[in-house]
Amino acid sequence: MKEKEFARRRRHFMELVGSGGIVVLPAAPERVRSRDTLFQYRPDSDFFYLTGFPEPEAVAVLIPGRAEGEFLLFCRERNPERELWDGARCGPEAAVATYGCDDAFPIGDIDEILPRLLEQSERVYYPMGVATEFDQRLLGWINALNVKRQSGHAPSEIVALGHLLHEMRLFKSGAETGALQKAAQIAVAAHRRAMRACRPGLMEYELEAEYLHEFKRHGVDCSYLPIVAGGANACVLHYRDNNAPLADGDLVLVDAGCEYEMYASDITRTFPVNGRFSAAQRDLYEIVLAANAAATAKVVAGNHWNDPHEAAIKEVTRGLKEVGLLKGRLPALLKGAAYREFFMHRTGHWLGMDVHDVGDYKVAEQWRLLEPGMALTIEPGIYISASSRVPKHWRGIGIRIEDDVVVRREAPRVLTAGLPAAVEDVEALMAAA
Repeated sequence: MKEKEFARRRRHFMELVGSGGIVVLPAAPERVRSRDTLFQYRPDSDFFYLTGFPEPEAVAVLIPGRAEGEFLLFCRERNPERELWDGARCGPEAAVATYGCDDAFPIGDIDEILPRLLEQSERVYYPMGVATEFDQRLLGWINALNVKRQSGHAPSEIVALGHLLHEMRLFKSGAETGALQKAAQIAVAAHRRAMRACRPGLMEYELEAEYLHEFKRHGVDCSYLPIVAGGANACVLHYRDNNAPLADGDLVLVDAGCEYEMYASDITRTFPVNGRFSAAQRDLYEIVLAANAAATAKVVAGNHWNDPHEAAIKEVTRGLKEVGLLKGRLPALLKGAAYREFFMHRTGHWLGMDVHDVGDYKVAEQWRLLEPGMALTIEPGIYISASSRVPKHWRGIGIRIEDDVVVRREAPRVLTAGLPAAVEDVEALMAAA
């Protein structure tokens, strides 16, 4: 992502904040995995969205009231000894040249500089709860300024930063859509690789390794922990053990995506371990596929958020009735939400820097309208547990088909269109291995 993209975001956000406001946004802290071992560092999405700065121990400050707006950054100083162990640091001087700061300071100077900036502001826009240790420092500075309030210099309000910023993040620019498309392309390649590699006798984690190989081959990481669920394991919606053998005659459900330049893909495909769907598997799969298509067709500007879900549940309910798993008249089944025994989640979620991305689904208690630039997933499913009271040939089947979609004024843009979903196409891809 180019610096001009981050600069554009900062300008727009400072316009929303307005004169008298100040934005204080700390970087995410590093997290301990165990004892002295850390998790791989990932920047906080809000912080990175406005700065592009990838290091911990940093604080961004935006001041809209100064000229066209000022961007200040507090970050770690260069330290040859620490860099020998942990890798290069940017340092304040390079931050100005590389990340478009108007000025940058050592993080150790923040206690001296930031309170003076707060003192000149009426409102502080801040993400309370993201960096809890910094929360206390900020409140300490503001409380100290309030003691001096008789001089008239102290912020009178702390405003939740996400209220404005998350609405901004909901609408993707061309550059953001390009990053989402790249993340989808890499994940599509990983799913195709795994379909070709799948065979009875593999362990779920061996199939997972095909995805990890493809992701690392492109220099990216998972956007969430993959789900590789063979047979009845697919009926556990957040199954992550990935440690069971893949049996001949079973389906395997794989929910796996990657993150490219901080933007996520989120894809699910369900395919037969031996490369051929049984009759019962095919019947249920075709229902989910029809639901996916019906929901995707509703991802058009002017429809509301719930339209894709309503289209999906109608197809799922109709299909389950046709195969005999639901009995009764279609209107009554829909009104009674009979489908929820077998399809218990919603049909999608926002997609972006976070795999379950930010943004309101309702405005004034009403489902919001879809608008160009919004990105979301479409993921209907059917899950029939091994203990379900249905004929035996249906039990232990879990199916989900998930695609990544961007809203346009005309037909939706399906970022994952390169990954087969039709029965014949899936079987042909697996047969070509």
